[in-house]
Amino acid sequence: MVKSRSRWVCNDCGSEFPQFFGRCPSCNTWNSLEEQAPIPTAGANRLSQNPLMKMTRTRAGDTSEARPMASLKLDQIEDTVFSRIASGYVELDRVLGGGIVPGSLVLIGGDPGIGKSTLLLQTANRLSLEHRTLYVCAEESGQQVKLRAQRLGIGKTRTSDDHDHAVEDLETAEELIEALEDAAPPTARSTRSKAKKTVPSKSAEPAILPLASQNLYLLPEIDLDTILTELETLRPRVAVIDSIQALYYAALTSAPGSVAQVRECTSMLMRLARQLNITLFIVGHVTKEGAIAGPKVLEHLVDTVLYFEGDRFASHRLLRSTKNRFGATHEVGVFEMVDQGLEEILNPSALFLGNREEPSSGTATIVACEGTRPIVVELQALVSPTSYSSPRRSTTGIEYNRLLQILAVLEKRVGIPLSKLDAYVASSGGLSVGEPAADLGIAIAVAASFRDRTVDPQTVLIGEVGLGGQVRSVSQMELRLKEAEKLGFKRAIVPKGCVYTSKLLEIIPVSRVVDAIAIALISAKSDVETREDALPGDWSDD
Repeated sequence: MVKSRSRWVCNDCGSEFPQFFGRCPSCNTWNSLEEQAPIPTAGANRLSQNPLMKMTRTRAGDTSEARPMASLKLDQIEDTVFSRIASGYVELDRVLGGGIVPGSLVLIGGDPGIGKSTLLLQTANRLSLEHRTLYVCAEESGQQVKLRAQRLGIGKTRTSDDHDHAVEDLETAEELIEALEDAAPPTARSTRSKAKKTVPSKSAEPAILPLASQNLYLLPEIDLDTILTELETLRPRVAVIDSIQALYYAALTSAPGSVAQVRECTSMLMRLARQLNITLFIVGHVTKEGAIAGPKVLEHLVDTVLYFEGDRFASHRLLRSTKNRFGATHEVGVFEMVDQGLEEILNPSALFLGNREEPSSGTATIVACEGTRPIVVELQALVSPTSYSSPRRSTTGIEYNRLLQILAVLEKRVGIPLSKLDAYVASSGGLSVGEPAADLGIAIAVAASFRDRTVDPQTVLIGEVGLGGQVRSVSQMELRLKEAEKLGFKRAIVPKGCVYTSKLLEIIPVSRVVDAIAIALISAKSDVETREDALPGDWSDD
């Protein structure tokens, strides 16, 4: 007999090797190879007997059941028209590209406690009003999820007149099981006697806990075989797996969360979802570096990869898409964490816009774009004499290298002695602004802090600052200006060449950053202050 040997699998690219290497030969990542024990014979037979793992082709020479794959020309493929499913959240539908695609696989990751499970549990509850939905809570018992659902207000819906209407109060797990004994699926009935005793405290026993008058089913289970059986029996329209790192497949000897387990569980869930046209949401943990834990092939298998971001000291949460086969990848959804879960923010500009009634020195307002969504953000800058041999630079929500570049332009082209000053720049609310359109706002905020001047709170600043001190045009200018006009701003300092016209918004084109600073620092309350007064005497236009 041939002796079985362990394999070494890369956590990043999923490549396999017969021996250990300090650096993966495929992706050149250090210390990413992980040893995997060989699959036992019983497990291999189990994989071959699983109908989800059967292949349409047979071994060479055996043509008894061979079904050759027929290739088609591109014009022979018929177009399939499908309608997206509304998730109940406008922000989630925006990130997904207009709604949930039937039969798709969506992977959502984020830091622990950021709100991944909360978002999907609330989404599953809203979807259950029209579609049968299964929520697999692999890391919690049914009673724990029921208590969390009660805290989040699951079981209630909002009517058209904006009044809360209780669908039906949640009952205890035992009463609910007895009341719905006849309506339960056959596989769920077989576990009723065990579920009555084990659901409140354990998650090892399978049990389905439907919410009264809804189509939401809870399954506290981590065994993949049981989950696949329930999916095939219940056939929900939408299913949530929370989380993929907690599932295990008994045919594999590795522990839950390992490379082999994550890859195999996701692959089998994907095949069943494709066959039954089930939309599958998968929750994934993240590593210390912020990447989704497990092999990189996990992100390759799914159709959409979403990241849930947020600061633990702030209430807002951002949902970003890094991969989407059915939509754009630059959209962002904004949510806010409140006492009863997550609420979507339809007007994020109000969240990231400071108080315009009492402006302070060193602040400037920009219009950033996240995909097709313009967001008005207030930038704050503080410039002060340094106490060290080298000045400090600190950013919050602004790219650090971008700030260093703008400070160098201000010192070289404008004449501000920033090499002897500490500089701190932050965005209101901690929103991450990395696009070049924020350059002009950063430059003017730093200049305003240096001169202790107040920029007109009714002015927005849009433009990229070049190394030669030029103000360059940016994309989606019309979309940004319309957002500023809608929020009541009166002036906009933009790059020269902008053709947007408006009766409510005054467009001021500039070609150099020094001209933009001079215009922005003129006080709106004083008519005697001139352009020369706004500039310090040691600043030069040359």
